Amino acid sequence: MRLIDWQPVILSLKVAVVSLLFIFVLGIATALLMTRKQFPGKAVIESLITMPMVLPPVVTGFALLLLIGKNGPVGKLMTAWFDVQLMFTQTAAVLAAVVIAFPLMYQSAKAALQSIDNSLEDAARTLGASELRVILTVTLPLAVPGLVAGGVLAFSRALGEFGATIMIAGNIPGKTQTIPIAIYFAAESNDLTEAGYYVAVISIITFGAILWLNTWSKKHSWYPGTIRGGRPHRVNSDN
Repeated sequence: MRLIDWQPVILSLKVAVVSLLFIFVLGIATALLMTRKQFPGKAVIESLITMPMVLPPVVTGFALLLLIGKNGPVGKLMTAWFDVQLMFTQTAAVLAAVVIAFPLMYQSAKAALQSIDNSLEDAARTLGASELRVILTVTLPLAVPGLVAGGVLAFSRALGEFGATIMIAGNIPGKTQTIPIAIYFAAESNDLTEAGYYVAVISIITFGAILWLNTWSKKHSWYPGTIRGGRPHRVNSDN
């Protein structure tokens, strides 16, 4: 006998994975920009980037509603140019997850990049490496632990996003109903058994992700700036 409808689980995983692809790339790129460049208004931009981390998700969702709604600037543009409606679609669910989870990836990436010994990058530059090659072969490899941690945390946050999602994606079974939304409406209809099953599923997934991160981090304890033979030295924390 099927205990629950697995569609919300599949959709949540799909939204979390797709949003993570955007979050991971944009988070690293933004962190590189903010840690490497100085420009007017930098503090304001960084504050805006991190605001979704502290604002209630429903407030962020309301802002997105004003932005991509039928009368919003982005909503009007998408309708006029592409005849596309973003509201109450899976794209809206992905957008909500990206906006809410992005600060976690950004903060982790920024901390990882700031922990790198700049002399290692300077050494690569003196050997003739281009800035892009320095980033790809020195900066990012040394920042891997922080980047992986940020990715896992962002994935888990995207998986559990509710407030902003319900505002712009709604609750359409089979289309936009994610696990948190399914939990809310099951509990509201007093179906505590079904809500409990969904709680168990999302708890197992997020616990598994965090457990994997902790296990992986323990086996790959990298100390940026510690060099042996010209390569980052990996220290086994079990020793």
